[in-house]
Amino acid sequence: MGVLLRDVRLFGKGAGTVDVRIDGGTVADVGKSLDAGTADVLDGGGGLVLPAFVNLHVHLDKCLTRDDASPSAVPTLVDSVRETWHLKRSYTVDGIVERAGRAVAEALAHGTTTIRAFADVDPIAGTVPVEGLAALRERWRDLVTIEVVAFPQEGIVRAPGTIELMEEAMGLGADVVGGMPWFECSDEDARRHVDLCLDLAARHDADVHMLADDTDDPTSRSLEYLALQADRRGLHGRVAASHCGALSAYDDAHAARVVDLVAKAEMTIVSNSHISLVFGGRTDRGRIRRGTTRVRELRDAGVNLAAAQDDVFDPYYPFGRNDQLEVAQYMCHVAQLISPADIEYALELVTSNAARAMHLPGYGLEVGNAADLVLYDAPSATEALRSMDPPRVVLRRGTIVARNVRTTELTTPRS
Repeated sequence: MGVLLRDVRLFGKGAGTVDVRIDGGTVADVGKSLDAGTADVLDGGGGLVLPAFVNLHVHLDKCLTRDDASPSAVPTLVDSVRETWHLKRSYTVDGIVERAGRAVAEALAHGTTTIRAFADVDPIAGTVPVEGLAALRERWRDLVTIEVVAFPQEGIVRAPGTIELMEEAMGLGADVVGGMPWFECSDEDARRHVDLCLDLAARHDADVHMLADDTDDPTSRSLEYLALQADRRGLHGRVAASHCGALSAYDDAHAARVVDLVAKAEMTIVSNSHISLVFGGRTDRGRIRRGTTRVRELRDAGVNLAAAQDDVFDPYYPFGRNDQLEVAQYMCHVAQLISPADIEYALELVTSNAARAMHLPGYGLEVGNAADLVLYDAPSATEALRSMDPPRVVLRRGTIVARNVRTTELTTPRS
């Protein structure tokens, strides 16, 4: 029967209102005063419509485990890594599906219909996290698209047997080869880590997504080597790197060279501002660094930038609502994106830019694309990010899959 969104504003398409006809799971028509025919009519009231959110980096295998952990009073990133060790020893496929399912439901309620989910692969947990997220992917496939990343959280060279487990994980259904080269014990080992992951990706014709230089240390160089190898191996557009905090610690001349390498390799850089803010600059005193990467320099160089949640109530992070609108708002703060154009760009970080990194077919608001859409009562990007109200409606392939109702009772002063 279809759906007609009446009187809505399309993100990035100007200030006026239009109608959007959805039929057969796709955007069938956009225009003024469209005939409803037999379609269900939803009055948008001048609200903003965006393509549904894409979360390009979240550790769903670890989500909602913080109550079972014992984080130190002032945990460092390495403390949090170690804290997960005992948690991973008790992982089960069913337990991961249950916990991660709750996080996916929360994401869907906030308008996310596509997720790239990282699953630890190491001698501690084996391939159980991959098996759990593969089962999760199957359970939620009609509502949310999930990619599974085989992620060597404990390193590869420093954790013998991991590359063999990653090979097994790809055979079990992992979609993307992960990596964490900066966590190795030496620059030589970090480069070996990158090479092993890229070799594995070549054998499986898979994309690559690594956590690169998630540190304030200006000597960390894994992003530079990854970009160089991505270019030399012809992996243009198939490699993403998250965090890249050390890039901000480099001197400007060296940072510019690395940014050029990243641009040449057509990489995607993912900033995880929530985690960068709580872990970056931990050893600083007085002027504390924000821990985030060089957003403006990367954007100016034409690099595809995205933003993602990363963690949801786990040993690394005590918060996280799986709300990509919140992620965009954090990026506005940490990267100082406050002009009207910058604010719209912040929303591109969690929509079109993230979708580009995942090569999503038929994504966006144009006629013929999949009707994965989010409707806000807010009339503009700025107002949506200011109010932070949940979306009124979330559509997946033209079907309403989530509704949010906000009710406020307020006593007003007498006139």
